[in-house]
Amino acid sequence: MNLALFDLDHTLLPLDSDYEWGQFLVRIGAVDADAFAKRNADFYAQYEAGTLDPVEYLEFALGTLAQFPRKQLDDWRLQFMDEVIKPAIRPVARDLVKRHQDADDLVAIITATNKFVTAPIAQAFGVANLIAAEPDETGDGEITGKLRGIPTSGPGKVIHTQQWLADKGRTLDSFARSYFYSDSQNDIPLLAAVTDPIATNPNAKLKAHAQAHGWPILTLFDD
Repeated sequence: MNLALFDLDHTLLPLDSDYEWGQFLVRIGAVDADAFAKRNADFYAQYEAGTLDPVEYLEFALGTLAQFPRKQLDDWRLQFMDEVIKPAIRPVARDLVKRHQDADDLVAIITATNKFVTAPIAQAFGVANLIAAEPDETGDGEITGKLRGIPTSGPGKVIHTQQWLADKGRTLDSFARSYFYSDSQNDIPLLAAVTDPIATNPNAKLKAHAQAHGWPILTLFDD
């Protein structure tokens, strides 16, 4: 058994699910359009530049979720999946995941986006293992707006991967080959920790790093 890890946004999806969830909330009138759209766009620009403070962003995103009852959030999430995510899932991305599953690899999606948004996306890809930012919840499932633990971004992806594997009695060294597919320079810490880092639809900074280090570059889609 080998290990196959996948980033989600701009890697398996040709979009950023976190950003699109925010835009969806604007479109349906759930949040103030001008104020939210500007804040959302500012955070996204910081992410692309590699300057995003993940805790600050997650507190913003989870604080937005905390404004609404869980039942309402769940209904909106179903609509979001139908209108935004499912039409964006490409066969080429599904096939890549399936190749690793058919090889009996241990497969996981690891993403900086919170688990509320990404859990049904992982399910849509048929991936049971999801490592994502954990929203704090009350005993009856309401989202409090706080983050549990550390963010699943940058070096945090390495920490969360190591903990997830430790819970299974494994380490990265347990696998003859460990793959990680990602589009962003923000994921260089985990890319550098696996045996097979694969720059997938890479942005300019990751593409340059991959070329300098002889990492393979995979293009699933150009948009």
